[in-house]
Amino acid sequence: MRLIILAASTSLLVLAAACGASGESAPASGQTGGQAGAPLETRPANNPDQKPAFAGQTRAPGVKTDVALNHSVVASGLVHPWGLALMPDGRWLVTEKPGRLRIITAQGQISEPVQGLPPVDARGQGGLLDVVTSPGFGQDRLIYWSYSEPRDGGNATSVARGRLSDDGARVENVQVIFRALPVYDGDKHFGSALAFAPDGKLFITLGERSDRPMRPQAQDLGSHMGKTIRINADGSVPQDNPFVGRAGALPEIWSLGHRNAQGIAVQPGTGAVWTVEHGTRGGDEVNLDKPGLNYGWPDAAYGVEYAGGAINSGATQAPGTEQPVYYWDPVIAPGGATFYQGAMFPGWNGDLLVAGLREKHIARLVIQNDRVVGEERLLTDLGERIRDVAVGPDGAVWAITDQDDGKLVRLAVAQ
Repeated sequence: MRLIILAASTSLLVLAAACGASGESAPASGQTGGQAGAPLETRPANNPDQKPAFAGQTRAPGVKTDVALNHSVVASGLVHPWGLALMPDGRWLVTEKPGRLRIITAQGQISEPVQGLPPVDARGQGGLLDVVTSPGFGQDRLIYWSYSEPRDGGNATSVARGRLSDDGARVENVQVIFRALPVYDGDKHFGSALAFAPDGKLFITLGERSDRPMRPQAQDLGSHMGKTIRINADGSVPQDNPFVGRAGALPEIWSLGHRNAQGIAVQPGTGAVWTVEHGTRGGDEVNLDKPGLNYGWPDAAYGVEYAGGAINSGATQAPGTEQPVYYWDPVIAPGGATFYQGAMFPGWNGDLLVAGLREKHIARLVIQNDRVVGEERLLTDLGERIRDVAVGPDGAVWAITDQDDGKLVRLAVAQ
């Protein structure tokens, strides 16, 4: 085992937030402001010509946590960590994009790479990606991970599972339970966030592979590209999936019209599925991801091309497509997401936490009646790209940073 423990930062977070929540929202247990406030985002838009479809769809009012926070860097030396998952004993599973899975204790001990994982195609945005534990991990010790799998003619996203050995040194009885199709020789937009629903079904997000010739596949039910996928834990297809039995449609598909979702979270209490996806400039989205629905990409999208110019016709709405619950303009380049549930910040319960890569913060979104009514930026003083976010057993927020010297960080109430 390698031991890397760094002292806690004594600097308090600079909470870049305005002074209140939307008039629709009530104060959150003394941890947020309670009056109508100005939008948190004040910078010029990436796409000044686009307009929201409804009030509150972008630039939510700022909210502010009124307890002092600080962060501690628990471990460092990770190489582009991507996925973060809590085990019942309080240790963390952390993936490194080059293809390594490690176990890290709450005290910062980093294991040697877990053995037994299949090879990955670690080019560009590809590699070893998300990881989750089985809902029954305490009994079966199964873990699930997504990765860009090298295949004849290129690569594509795959999901495998295996039993983590009792000593945590290896995974056993590895099975690939899902392989996205078609194969494509590219290095972008693998998507790849994983989440289990309360009924034990596994959700997988898949990008459309970015390149212009691939984009239309997000609208093609004969392709997995640009889709949210729902399967049983063994990889079989749930018979109540929305496109089961439809000619020409792949039965694993839950929803379509996505660009590159790297965040997914199941809402406590409701079981609703929320996804967070990279848009182009001015078009990062939060979606309430429902069965059989079409989320528009690339026919309807917020934002503009990275090189400038409209996306297709420039439409932000199209018949038969859904609107995002929220979008960021300018973008934050969102990574992983989770709903907060914990004792440390009772006023955050039910809020959606979203990792921000480009903007180097965690976005806390206050959600009421399926709308975003407030936003706060957390962990801003760390100054590093946040790849994934999770909640620890005591309610502290944990995050990993995306860089050669990646870090595992704990955000908590200042002592």
